[in-house]
Amino acid sequence: MTPRSTARRLQAVGAAAAIAAGTLVATAPAAQAARCTTPQLAAGWYGDNQARLQQLIDEYGKCNPYRPDRNKPVAVFDWDNTVVKNDVGDATMYWLLRNGKIRLPAAGDWTATSRYLTPAAARALADACGALARPGAPLPTGTPEGAGCADELAAVYGTAATRSGAAAFAGWDHRTIEPAYAWLPQLMQGWTAREVRGFAAAAQADNLAAPVGAKQQVGTGSATGWVRYYDQQKDLMAGLQKAGFDVWISSASPQPVVEVWAKGVGVDAGHVIGIRNTTASGGKFTAHLQGCGSVEDGADTMITYIDGKRCWINKEIFGVRGAAAEKVQPAARRQVFAAGDSDTDISFLRDATALRLVVNRNKNELMCRAYDNSDGKWIVNPMFIEPKRQKSAPYPCSTAGYVDHDGTAGPVRRGDTSVIPDQTDSVYQAY
Repeated sequence: MTPRSTARRLQAVGAAAAIAAGTLVATAPAAQAARCTTPQLAAGWYGDNQARLQQLIDEYGKCNPYRPDRNKPVAVFDWDNTVVKNDVGDATMYWLLRNGKIRLPAAGDWTATSRYLTPAAARALADACGALARPGAPLPTGTPEGAGCADELAAVYGTAATRSGAAAFAGWDHRTIEPAYAWLPQLMQGWTAREVRGFAAAAQADNLAAPVGAKQQVGTGSATGWVRYYDQQKDLMAGLQKAGFDVWISSASPQPVVEVWAKGVGVDAGHVIGIRNTTASGGKFTAHLQGCGSVEDGADTMITYIDGKRCWINKEIFGVRGAAAEKVQPAARRQVFAAGDSDTDISFLRDATALRLVVNRNKNELMCRAYDNSDGKWIVNPMFIEPKRQKSAPYPCSTAGYVDHDGTAGPVRRGDTSVIPDQTDSVYQAY
């Protein structure tokens, strides 16, 4: 064989190899897809919601070699009344009161527990609780002699008013913090995160064991005494995880409390964003809170609430630091999916780029935006347990559906500033 013919033969072999390699590269995605199993969601959803959620998984999941973003897609869920029925923060608060785990603040000064507590509320709490324990010691709120103190604490926490009807909080930014929500972790001062997780686990056991609709005695009154996981949400979260989504929880309940409950849906503590206390020596909680964005630790002006949820998600999930965390990020640095049930979730829901799931609890701003559905990315589902009836009157979107930073009501506006018209409640469970 001549050198020239040898060269031609080598060239032909090389070309064949290149063609074969190209064929392998071209068929690799199809082969990968054939080997991959896309999770299929269980039934139990309203209308075409199951199909819309399945489409999300099919499009963004790891089995689609042509999915829009090669990075791991992020999904963020609110917790209370989104993943579970009822409120795990409430469940823990009532357990603390029933078991005498709230401490009298230093010098008996209740304003040390919240910068927003009014003088009227501080006096009412001092009158009801001040003589029952030494400053810094737990109050006997689970005993007959401590029932009045328990009643006052429960009133301030649950109604934002004293038993006599005086406003309990004043002067907060209504888009970054809810003082009553923040007050629960602040009342956990003096305990460590490990101890609070123990309290939450005990409350969890009680509330899961209690029958649906159960009440529990707190002080001289009664309160909701049960919590249930939503099976549909557990299935959705598991499906998203199996499909390669990075699944997170953002909640306005205390961090250690949500960590305990999140285990039940397979979400680890490192993927939970709740209200976080600052700590003192020995890891004991103080009555101050960690900040986000431009808000310093201890300023106590921003929690995981409305715009505060956006900030904490940007900070913890996407690594945005400083004041920039308070701003809407580019699409590539935002969650593709979000789920919530309340106006407290509106900012992080709006930030989701692909799909937004709303559990209908008749919340004005949330339902105005969800029903307006100006970009086609909102889906609404009735509550999975004890769903609400249809709201009789339209949502007041054009006049009072939005609550501004100072608490004043106004119209709900789209991103282009146009006003959303009043919306009729159309997704509900008929009885």
